[in-house]
Parts: sequence; C-alpha cells; structure tokens
Amino acid sequence: MSATATTTTATELNSSKASAAAAAFATIDLVGYDAEQARLMDERCILVDEDDRPLGAADKKTCHLMENINKGLLHRAFSAFVFRPSDGRLLLQQRASEKITFPDMWTNTCCSHPLDDFEEEKDMKEQRGVRVAASRKLEHELGIPRTQTPIDEFQYLTRIHYLAPSNGLWGEHEVDYILFLTADVDVTPNPNEIRDYKYVSKDELQAMFDDPANSFTPWFKLIARDFLFGWWDKLLERRDAGGRVVAKSLARIVDGSKVVKMV
Repeated sequence: MSATATTTTATELNSSKASAAAAAFATIDLVGYDAEQARLMDERCILVDEDDRPLGAADKKTCHLMENINKGLLHRAFSAFVFRPSDGRLLLQQRASEKITFPDMWTNTCCSHPLDDFEEEKDMKEQRGVRVAASRKLEHELGIPRTQTPIDEFQYLTRIHYLAPSNGLWGEHEVDYILFLTADVDVTPNPNEIRDYKYVSKDELQAMFDDPANSFTPWFKLIARDFLFGWWDKLLERRDAGGRVVAKSLARIVDGSKVVKMV
C-alpha cells in the first residue's frame, strides 16, 4: 500500500476524485473464499459522507476491509424488514456460511447495498434507489419475485450511521436505510446466500436474542435495541379493517430526514 493510502480518508473524497482516491485504499486477494461471494465483491457501492451525500463509488471489497473503514470509508446500504400481513410476523434469514462478512448470523429479512452499477439505484428522490435495490436483493437472496415486492410498497423509516467489525479483517461502515414491507411472499432461498429462514413473533425474536447459542448481525441488534420493537408494536396496533398489518401505516412515525448516528 502506498504512503498516500495512509493519509486518505473518506471525508477527503469528492465526486471528481473519488475513484482515484478509492484506488489508493488497502486491498486483498480473495483466493480461498467462495467463488460466487468473491465475484459479488466486485460490485460497486455508493460512497457517502456522514450526511449521506454521495461521493463516488468503490467496490465492495474495498468498502468492507477494516483497514479502509478505519480511515473513514463509508457507503450506503439498506436493511429490509418483511412482515406477514395476516399475523405481523417478521421474516428472518440466517446468512450462509459462504458469506465473507458475518457468516452464519441471523439478521433481518435482507441487508445489502444500492449499487453504483445501476443508475436507478443512485436515485435519492423518495429513497427510490434503495427501494429498487431492496426488491432486487430480496429476489437474489430469498428468491422472492419482484412482483411481490413493489418498490412503492416499501415504507422508509430512517437512516442509521453505524460501524461494526466482522472479524479482524472485514467489517461494515454504513449509512443504512431502514425499510419495512408487509407482503405475502414466496421464499425460495439462494443457498449461497441463505443458510436458513423463518417467521418470528416479537416474543420469539426476543427469545432468540436471549439464547446465547444464536449470533446476530450487529446492525440488526442495533436496530432491534433502539427501534424495531417499538415500531413493531405500532404496526400491530394499526391493523386495517381486515385485521392485517400494513407497513404504510407507519408513514411519518419518525423523522427520517436526518441520519441517526450510532457510532
């Protein structure tokens, strides 16, 4: 790594220099990792500042190395929570053992990134880009047809800025958009992405948290600790006339205009 890399930080990046600056960050050979997961590390995340202003792009490998995260490299992400309308249960997934970061951990329905590779996923108006990305990744990871996850049905709640190591080498540093969706979905999990999945009630999820045999992604634990259970209560309270929960009932329940810093 060059001397330049030791002084480069994410806050110094701007739209015209982001690609060149990102190239100076630490890298690693992915030989020995799962081939498909290594291939996905070539996808390009959207670099942002702490106020979620776009700064350029860098590949997932660069964005998820702790050496770069410790220099301030920050990217945009989303966390989608899919609830079953009839009973308000939340769909969880357990990440596959093949995953490079946070393998085998339980987490919310889908956690991933809008990509610089797709123009529509860079659209910030009414969170369109992250909604498109969420629908795409729900299909990729859980096999849920995009027709069952229309982007206009996602309810955006807020954005959180967090940092979490996975191990000594990898980690996350994200501005993470939290999206709720209520939908009846057909799940056909991609085994390279998903080890297991299940629907849980609030009480069942709390029991999972209390069981030391289970491990969870750090962003899911943060969201659950500070937000999830309260919003889930409201979701259950605001059932429609047919007794079904509706994500859109949570519109304006929180001021989503600011990034909530949890670092």
